Amino acid sequence: MDTETAARPDTAARAPHRGAGKLPSAQSLRGAAQAAAAKGEPLVVMTTLKGCPFCDVVRDNYLGPMRQAGQVHAVQVDILDRQSVVQGFDGQSTSPSDLARRWNAKFAPTVLFFGPEGKELAERLQGVAVQDFYGEYLEQRLATARKALKPA
Repeated sequence: MDTETAARPDTAARAPHRGAGKLPSAQSLRGAAQAAAAKGEPLVVMTTLKGCPFCDVVRDNYLGPMRQAGQVHAVQVDILDRQSVVQGFDGQSTSPSDLARRWNAKFAPTVLFFGPEGKELAERLQGVAVQDFYGEYLEQRLATARKALKPA
């Protein structure tokens, strides 16, 4: 799918990346995580970099389509973006770059799985080591995160 077809202003007004219409940039992690948790889902956050081909693979082939199908609540955070403003899990405004630094997410793509309070619920998925198995790794982490959200 080309950029013009993929980009939809109603879902990704600030997202600068190719395929970003499928995965919006984070604006309020607190609100997004609470909305996801209300449906029994974790908030999935992908760290990204402009021009990163592996980020495009994860966004265009996994998280974007899953989000469009209603299977995940997912957003992206550009680890070098110091200009945009994002509401963090604590309600404070910060930049995407500062968030990535706080999470120690120095590698793109890194996929993180958060609960409504900003706690990581599953092991991070860093990079795209073996694309053939990426979907399975992602599903395993999603299952772990979903299980962590369910009351004991």
